[in-house]
Amino acid sequence: MGGARGWVCLFLFLLAYLMYMLTRVVYFLENYTDYFSETLKDNDLWELLAGCWIFDTSAIMYTNALVVLLVLIPYSQKYKEKIVRWVFTIVNGLALSVNLADAAYFRFTGRRTTMSVIQEFQNEDNIGGILGIEVLRHWYLVVLGVVLIMVLWYGSKLIFKYCGGKGRGYIWDILTLIVFIPLCIAGMRGGFTTAVRPITVSNANQYVAHPQEAAIVLNTPFSLIRTMGKHTFKDPRYFSDKELNEIYSPVHEAKADSVPMRKKNVVVLIVESFGREYIGSLNTHLDGGRYKGYAPEIDEIVAKSLTFEYTFCNGRKSIDGMPSILSSIPMFVEPFFVTPSSMNDVGGIACELSKVGYETAFFHGAENGSMGFEAFARKTGFGRYLGRTEFDEDKRFGGEKEFDGTWAIWDEPFLQFYAAKMSEMKQPFMTAVFTASSHHPFAIPEKYQNVYKNDGPNPIHRCIRYTDHALGEFFRKASKEPWFKNTVFVITSDHTNGVDHKEYGTDLGGFCSPVIIYDASGEIKPGRRNCIAQQIDVMPTLLSYLGYGDRYVAFGQDLLSTKDEDTWAVNYLNGIYQFVKGDYVIQFDGTRVKAMYDFRKDVLMQHNLVGKGIAQEKAMERQLKAIIQSYMQRMEKNELIVK
Repeated sequence: MGGARGWVCLFLFLLAYLMYMLTRVVYFLENYTDYFSETLKDNDLWELLAGCWIFDTSAIMYTNALVVLLVLIPYSQKYKEKIVRWVFTIVNGLALSVNLADAAYFRFTGRRTTMSVIQEFQNEDNIGGILGIEVLRHWYLVVLGVVLIMVLWYGSKLIFKYCGGKGRGYIWDILTLIVFIPLCIAGMRGGFTTAVRPITVSNANQYVAHPQEAAIVLNTPFSLIRTMGKHTFKDPRYFSDKELNEIYSPVHEAKADSVPMRKKNVVVLIVESFGREYIGSLNTHLDGGRYKGYAPEIDEIVAKSLTFEYTFCNGRKSIDGMPSILSSIPMFVEPFFVTPSSMNDVGGIACELSKVGYETAFFHGAENGSMGFEAFARKTGFGRYLGRTEFDEDKRFGGEKEFDGTWAIWDEPFLQFYAAKMSEMKQPFMTAVFTASSHHPFAIPEKYQNVYKNDGPNPIHRCIRYTDHALGEFFRKASKEPWFKNTVFVITSDHTNGVDHKEYGTDLGGFCSPVIIYDASGEIKPGRRNCIAQQIDVMPTLLSYLGYGDRYVAFGQDLLSTKDEDTWAVNYLNGIYQFVKGDYVIQFDGTRVKAMYDFRKDVLMQHNLVGKGIAQEKAMERQLKAIIQSYMQRMEKNELIVK
């Protein structure tokens, strides 16, 4: 029976799924009374189970890839069954064991164990004794683990007995293997579609109502695998705690006065790949003053907005943009999304404003859950997430016919949907939208093919023109709504993209994103300040302007109350921290300053001034070290919110 091997694989997977779910039930029951009993009712059961299935699939595909190969690659049937059963039992026995062990360990961490646990305990001499005590204390988990391993061994024997077949079926086995390979890869990644990146531990937040409950959705083998080889944050201990706090602290203190808050709406537009280079009004120095850019609609907004001479993003990928803009967390070493620290307690603009009665919502026109944005939005306090699913359900709009075929709903209809939905919200509200059209493969809707066909030398330029048009239409619609005059808008990008001028292709130029603050009431005076701004400044600047009264953690600065000469920006590029302040940028490898440039004059960063006696060098290094150390400490200690 040639196709029997495929059935063997299928039933082995089903057995593994059953065992994973049993250990999850144990995990849940072990911690139910102390951690889950009060809040679990807020979850949608079917959504939670869907999350469990996705993460279990990924872990099972990773750990059982060798089992699939052993079953389906043709070789002597005489040895195949026993080898497969041993491998299957060992790899899944280990997986079930760490799941059960984590059921006991959860109370100490509040999350699934990641690879950081190895670093955490690598210098502990008494770890053996601690483990021995815990084994005795949780003897019933040990007994259960032994029972489940026996089920794996004897269950796999029954599967081979009834599904293994007698014939070789080499050709059929190879065909089955060819089918299984893409299924396994999709399972590992978390899905088939182009919008799905390999899922990480932080994606679990989109399936639960409270961050702590993400541990139920996850499994420990997945958490270990997805953090394996990732750089974990380590306190460099440049300064004592006292000295560190004197140099820099990300804790923004409560307002001393009792002035009532401005209950203004806050709207943050994160525009895909919308680099500062594309906006003509922010680049009047280019091409001898002749440069017009590709964003005439935004140029009109800039004329009514507060802008800054030098503005930067804090990362180079979309998954860096959301934490930076909405939670004031820069990207250091690894994207925050994919590190174990993504399971820390995390705040943000939405979290803080929801405490004082704001309705909050995050919008993204891609497939719900894409890029991990839904998970991060929920984790950082957004009350609602509206994506492609919600757009399709709204009969006022075009539904699936507005899908770009690759990533998301086209920007123009989705931004109209965004404006319409805000008109249904109770004021004051705080919302953010992440656009998608100005993304590779740089397509635009058919009806605009002849409108934007020769816009610039770079393929992204016509997408920028289309997205700029969509933003213009958004503001025209919004300006007619009753909430418009009571709203502060921030326009920025997740990161930069293709460049047409050399100064935007340098180490620093690659981080040049716009930061535009438009107050429709005119209270924030329009103009251009000769200072430095960055994405992580958005949160503290907005909260300060509104008069928010509580303490909070934000790594950026309040631009409205910081002197021009004291503003700064920081980012991380391939192992190097870049710190911009005053006229200079330094590049620091964690140990020493490797380069220093006068970025205002030396725009191509060609003249290294390190060691040339520049007075600011040591002061900038000292401040950067303090920022790095504070960041690392807070990541390690789970101190990203004021507790």
